[in-house]
Amino acid sequence: MSLQQFSYHAFDTSGNAQNGQIAAESEREAIRLLQGRQLTPVKLKLVSGTGQRSTTHARKVKPADLLDFTNGLRTLVEARVPLDRALRLLEGITESTAMRQLVMTLRRDVKEGKSLADAMESRPDVFSRMYINIVRAGEEGGILHQLLPDLTDFLETSARNRQAIIAAMVYPVVLLVTGVISVFLLLVFVIPQFAVMFEDAGTDVPASAAFLLATSDAISNWGWLFVLLIVAAVFWWRWQDRAPDTRLKKHAMLLRMPMLGQLLLYRECAVFARTLGALLASGIPLIRALRVSREVVGNAEIVRLLGQVEEDVRSGAGLGLSLEKAGVFPTLLHQLVAVGEETGRTASILLKTAESFDQNVKNQMDRLVAALQPGLILVLGIAVGGITITMLSAVFSMNAVQF
Repeated sequence: MSLQQFSYHAFDTSGNAQNGQIAAESEREAIRLLQGRQLTPVKLKLVSGTGQRSTTHARKVKPADLLDFTNGLRTLVEARVPLDRALRLLEGITESTAMRQLVMTLRRDVKEGKSLADAMESRPDVFSRMYINIVRAGEEGGILHQLLPDLTDFLETSARNRQAIIAAMVYPVVLLVTGVISVFLLLVFVIPQFAVMFEDAGTDVPASAAFLLATSDAISNWGWLFVLLIVAAVFWWRWQDRAPDTRLKKHAMLLRMPMLGQLLLYRECAVFARTLGALLASGIPLIRALRVSREVVGNAEIVRLLGQVEEDVRSGAGLGLSLEKAGVFPTLLHQLVAVGEETGRTASILLKTAESFDQNVKNQMDRLVAALQPGLILVLGIAVGGITITMLSAVFSMNAVQF
């Protein structure tokens, strides 16, 4: 069940009235928690809906804040600071208001008897299943101080890769937007001025200039329709994700696209390999680790194939052989996994494979951006230059006719 928020009116052992709020899965559990605090509840009222609703209204926790929290928790746990005190210290030093409120909630749940992993489950928008499973494995085995460094490294690597992709795409996106706006301004505000000149001169307009004038007129009169079509296309593209069947077809189509498909495949394989390697290194059983790793993959087609891999492994097949049987995953992945199974080093090999895939994605992105930048400059230069030369040539030809 999800957590619910209850307001209460209760009396303590001295007969003093107390009012407040408490988070619990049910009214019965709320009463039990209050009795555990030596309080006798006389009034209990539900003030919020399910935990899912409260999560929706909760403040957004940024990935950087989560990384800072994990780093701080790792340092304190490695120093053998008790968990309750570690959370209290993190609550005091955390600068983010959203993260401070989250740490406060975690500390309250831990003080009420929940494990840290159980407390984290109430915020699935912040803590992934992989994160929660690693924390739970650490708590159950008493090795949380050994697992948090690997979890921190995982988050740092994911953040670094995400920032690298964003940084690589900033310049091409800015260049594309600037070029499109420039062409739009030329067609909407500059070209119509030439139309007035041609009308006043009373001469025939060259075919190329006539085409630009017609395009300018169409954009001026029907531009809203183009915007509507773009919005409809974006809406339709996102709508494909609502139904499982259309989402599966869309993601399968993306994987078949040249260049982009291989880039997406290697990125998803890197996420899968790193997650599975981190879980196996934490002592999570293979079947459970495969299930969690499958849920962190974003492409529905790969998720479907990983479901088949999980079923094959459950039936007794090796992980490497099951990945090879799927027929989509890179050869390097299933071959190295097979070697890891033979040597008993599956977890470490998966982590190394993830690094290799990350480097492959980075190299492909660098090549793509390196080709995209001059390509965009060339296309936009031709567009702007072509418009300018076409209209100037028309003006010169008009002057020549007049003379």
